[in-house]
Amino acid sequence: MQQLKLPSKIEYLDYICKFDIMDLSLENKKIELIQWLSTLNDTSLIDKLMKLREKEKNDWWNEISASERESIEKGIKDADNGKLTSHSNVKGIYEKWL
Repeated sequence: MQQLKLPSKIEYLDYICKFDIMDLSLENKKIELIQWLSTLNDTSLIDKLMKLREKEKNDWWNEISASERESIEKGIKDADNGKLTSHSNVKGIYEKWL
């Protein structure tokens, strides 16, 4: 009797990519990931996933520079004060570079 060979991580990821995940609901995607995670024994991959999870917890606002935050805040203030330029006007101005 032939022994069943479990897929490697790469084979499994390749399978998932080929599988039409876009048709699955968000809940089904979560279940699929939970099932896959429950089979993992590779501590380095689990550590990478934990680091990704931790990084996703970080607020991007805290990751940008002070000048970037100031620029965004100025843009929000301008928008709140009605200082806006339509998309069509901006497109016309920068059309030669698009």
